Amino acid sequence: MLYRDLVVWQKAMDLVVEIYRLCQSFPAAERYALVSQMQRAAVSIPSNIAEGHARKSTGAFVNHLSIAAGSLAELETQITLAERLGFCTGETSLTLLASTDEIGRMLSGLKTSLTNT
Repeated sequence: MLYRDLVVWQKAMDLVVEIYRLCQSFPAAERYALVSQMQRAAVSIPSNIAEGHARKSTGAFVNHLSIAAGSLAELETQITLAERLGFCTGETSLTLLASTDEIGRMLSGLKTSLTNT
């Protein structure tokens, strides 16, 4: 199985696209601040899933899934901050946070399945 076959990687990639689209509407002054941080955190999620899978070691994969989960929590914080600053609507924030919740559950489930084998 390739990492690209993992549904959690696919959903994380979709989330990256949504974050990039959202950030296009942010003020120019945020380009090197919140926009940059949100984009890096979002990209880190599927990137760490892919890197961990490619290492062909269960321990390394689990470690990278933990890093992805950390980036996911960072992104959730940034989405909430973007809403508080008025850069996105509550509806957009809720939609994105629903995606992060789902991805978080999937990461947790994958980590559990790998450590129980």
